[in-house]
Amino acid sequence: MDANGFARLLEHLRTFTPRNEIVLEEVPAPQKLASFAFAFSADVSNGKIGDEEDELASGRFVLLHEPGGQDTWEGEFRCVTFVRADVDTAMQEDPSLPEFGWSWFLAALENAECTIAAPSGTVTRVSSASFGKLSPRHNESEIEIRASWTPVVTTPSELIKHISGWCTLIADVAGLEEVPEGVTSINLSRTR
Repeated sequence: MDANGFARLLEHLRTFTPRNEIVLEEVPAPQKLASFAFAFSADVSNGKIGDEEDELASGRFVLLHEPGGQDTWEGEFRCVTFVRADVDTAMQEDPSLPEFGWSWFLAALENAECTIAAPSGTVTRVSSASFGKLSPRHNESEIEIRASWTPVVTTPSELIKHISGWCTLIADVAGLEEVPEGVTSINLSRTR
């Protein structure tokens, strides 16, 4: 795929509309990892308006393309992601939280009917305690999922399923309720 083909692919990917609580914003992509790259950030809120709105999770999605591929990728495309969300203390103390995080990642892609190769990543629990002038703040706990995978696609337009699966992952990590099958979330053009 040449620069024009990648530009057409990006036009198609930009048509993706996430559920209303997820705001996608195109951001500069890393330049030295592949010949072509595209990236966006995501912020997930509770969907309420005004003072009631709270950020629940955030993340970044990067699509890399190297014509001819790279050996470690096992393909010409590579998806790279980072997702973080606050978790309650009980969840943070659960020793199986990393395994749950990884299974959420795999299940989100599987539910979006994505075929993947060479998945890799880490799931980290982060716990912070505040001291001194920050001591009135509550202790904070987070989960961070960093992952990469090679999307196995017959046509590049199928990459939109991988973005959809990733949006499901960030919604799951944020604790959003699943949108029932057959129900369409009303989107208020929150994509930037």
